[in-house]
Amino acid sequence: QVRLVESGGGLVQSGGSLRLSCTASGTFFSINTMGWYRQAPGKQRELVASISTGGATNYADSGKDRFTISRGNAKNTVYLQMNSLNAEDTAVYYCHVHTWSSRDYWGQGTQVTVSS
Repeated sequence: QVRLVESGGGLVQSGGSLRLSCTASGTFFSINTMGWYRQAPGKQRELVASISTGGATNYADSGKDRFTISRGNAKNTVYLQMNSLNAEDTAVYYCHVHTWSSRDYWGQGTQVTVSS
């Protein structure tokens, strides 16, 4: 079982930056990839970025060159540095974990609102 706690969302002006954090507790040694998804009103949840245990990263086109995903030294924390934010980035951001046993866990979500 993995429990995810997110922080770092909020209100920011267009062009600004935010850093999201997510810490996993429980049997986090089973974690394979960690990542961030987002869901805007009326839209489907979509991948923002993910990072594997080995450090391989994957970004959605919308965040390339603006977002950076990283993991903490203990491998149970994942960060998402978001720069040059715009109104289209407004959404609820969810932390996601995929384990080696092919189970998926989600955080409760953190709201990111970008004002133009």
